[in-house]
Amino acid sequence: MKNISEEIRQQIKTVVRSAINQAIKSEELPSLEIKDILIEVPREKGHGDFSTNIAMQITKLAKKAPRQIAETIIKNMDLKDTYIEKVDCAGPGFINFTLKTKYLYDTLEIIAEEKEDYGHINIGNGKKVMVEYVSANPTGPLHMGNARGGALGDCIASVLAAAGYDVTREYLINDAGNQIEKFGKSLEARYIQLIKGEDAIEFPEDGYQGEDITEHMREFIKVNGDKYIDVDSEERKKVFVEYALPRNLEAIKEGLESYGVKFDVWFSEQTLHKSNEVAETLQLLKDRGCTVEHDGALWLKGSVIGSDKDEVLVRNNGVPTYFAADIAYHRNKFETRGFDWVINLWGADHHGHVARMKASMAALGINPDKLDVVLFQLVRLYRNGEVARMSKRTGKSISLMDLVEEVGRDAVRFFFNAKASGSHLDFDLDLAAKQSSENPVFYVQYAHARICSMLKLIASEGVTVPDIKDVNLELLKEEEERELIKKLSEYPDEVRISAETLEPSRLTRYVQDVASCFHSFYNACTVRGKDESLMKARLILVDSTRTVIKNVLDLLSISAPERME
Repeated sequence: MKNISEEIRQQIKTVVRSAINQAIKSEELPSLEIKDILIEVPREKGHGDFSTNIAMQITKLAKKAPRQIAETIIKNMDLKDTYIEKVDCAGPGFINFTLKTKYLYDTLEIIAEEKEDYGHINIGNGKKVMVEYVSANPTGPLHMGNARGGALGDCIASVLAAAGYDVTREYLINDAGNQIEKFGKSLEARYIQLIKGEDAIEFPEDGYQGEDITEHMREFIKVNGDKYIDVDSEERKKVFVEYALPRNLEAIKEGLESYGVKFDVWFSEQTLHKSNEVAETLQLLKDRGCTVEHDGALWLKGSVIGSDKDEVLVRNNGVPTYFAADIAYHRNKFETRGFDWVINLWGADHHGHVARMKASMAALGINPDKLDVVLFQLVRLYRNGEVARMSKRTGKSISLMDLVEEVGRDAVRFFFNAKASGSHLDFDLDLAAKQSSENPVFYVQYAHARICSMLKLIASEGVTVPDIKDVNLELLKEEEERELIKKLSEYPDEVRISAETLEPSRLTRYVQDVASCFHSFYNACTVRGKDESLMKARLILVDSTRTVIKNVLDLLSISAPERME
């Protein structure tokens, strides 16, 4: 798979490095070592296609003024067999590069050759990566934090796969520990209240108050009646959890699938306890001198995790904490299953847990740099300019499924990936449902549908997209044509940067830019014209744009409609 933007960057770096070496050889510059050459896209179009500030970076080493260094480098450049047409020195010493139009035409040839694979690159080289996301407690419905984490995690996984990584999507089922105990107590209390009346038992102060708890027990009673009313409490809670938990998980799976999120692995926390991995991990920490016992409990030393406080691993009742299980879970990811890189998506409220988990990995002898955590901020839903908390359909708190039903899966996924994960997200429900160019996902989908309609109409007149080998692409000379092709050429690089930064929001911005460039081209250039050669070239450009928009939307798991009402 080809990345023409990256190829050009590498050409520029090679040309600059060779020029500096030549200048050193001719003693125009003193001997110096250059680690890397930063290549950027200038903000001003008049400053060329790419730029480097290398002359300013080496001023102290070269002991000359930056502009003088830049002019020396330019003088020693050999541009043969490159996409570079000319080089200028600007301002205090920037070196600006203007490219030959050949790279634009080569871009269209690459798109025509790679088709649905265009944009796929290989910086991952098959490296095994796990992306763990959502992992909501299976004790209730999915909330907005889960929804945003689902969209972000799913798109990060897709981007990494497109960048050449071997990706596994995983959901951790928190089916052990305190929250399950609380779940059982809540179910038990509702069961007794439904049979004996609300005064028969006080509902746990920290219990789960959701209507789903009551509904579970109503359904249970329809089948089993009051046969468990006199059963031992522990046995009863176990039965209730075994009844309700799979139903909650099934509802979570259905909700996520309606949202376009599917996992390769649903990993049960219970398996860590049953396989003794929690106990083994605790023993390893003990053997490494990372723990201390006091007050009848086992603690991880604060010094291990850079804290002035110890963290409890096993309570004085002998029950491991969630923190202990989480350490064992991450050890399982790296050592048992052999992942080279692990990425977790957590809500911003877990910020303090990141350093603790990385330090815990280091304590086990696992490189903490192999663990990355993407923290994402909260979502606020707005309707009619006011914060929306209730579903229009149910009148209850808005769940993921309510949101998908109200504005559609495409809008939800697009909007949740429209901003960087670390930014707060204000989700405008009215805008997301609007069928107009103000709605960014509609704007992009409309561009794709417009192209498909155009090609279908032209095909009905007996004209189809030609073989690119039979087309003179050099006829594409208009500014709008070149700006559009330039934007299409950037797609593989956008995938690369998104994979390196774990920020798929770049792609939603990018595809909006593609749609904008296409609409500008469409308004300025007639495709079906008298000049057949020009028409063929423009058909290639239009079809290439369709390919790129669809490829981006496919990567984001958003539909690319061929017609819109």
